[in-house]
Amino acid sequence: MYQIKNRIYLDFDKTQKTAICNYLRALVKQHPEFSCDDIFQKFVEDEKYYLELDASRFPYLKDKLDDVQFLNDTKEYIKECIKYYKYKESQRPIIEAQKEFEKKKRKFLQEVKMSKEPPTKKQLYYYDKLCKRYNIEKKDEKEFSKLDLKNEIERIINEHSEDCKIID
Repeated sequence: MYQIKNRIYLDFDKTQKTAICNYLRALVKQHPEFSCDDIFQKFVEDEKYYLELDASRFPYLKDKLDDVQFLNDTKEYIKECIKYYKYKESQRPIIEAQKEFEKKKRKFLQEVKMSKEPPTKKQLYYYDKLCKRYNIEKKDEKEFSKLDLKNEIERIINEHSEDCKIID
């Protein structure tokens, strides 16, 4: 899509070209179900309408809307935008799988890091309070890593959460 920008709208300056391209790309993104001709027709109709009202974003298109070169460039760019968004949509499952993999990788690396660190004072205090509350014999805290203590606290809470539920 980026190579085509160098070949189209050669008689416009850089800001004009960018404005039209951004607008067309947004139009394609808004209406993925439309064909190239439908999007082109909508663009031309909208521009003619706004030019009649004297409220166009692109006042420099007044003389260009009927120009064959402008029409060909516009259709060519719309086709490229449609291809780009179809490709992007086809890549969505791959990108989602990659994000999920990265999420699992970060969690694994966090657990590895936690397994090498000593438990925090808050963890030790919370573990101590849980053991007292549920009359559980405490294990030697020096054996625990941060991850081990976290898992032990979760186990205690899950085990005794059944006791706290209200039975109908």
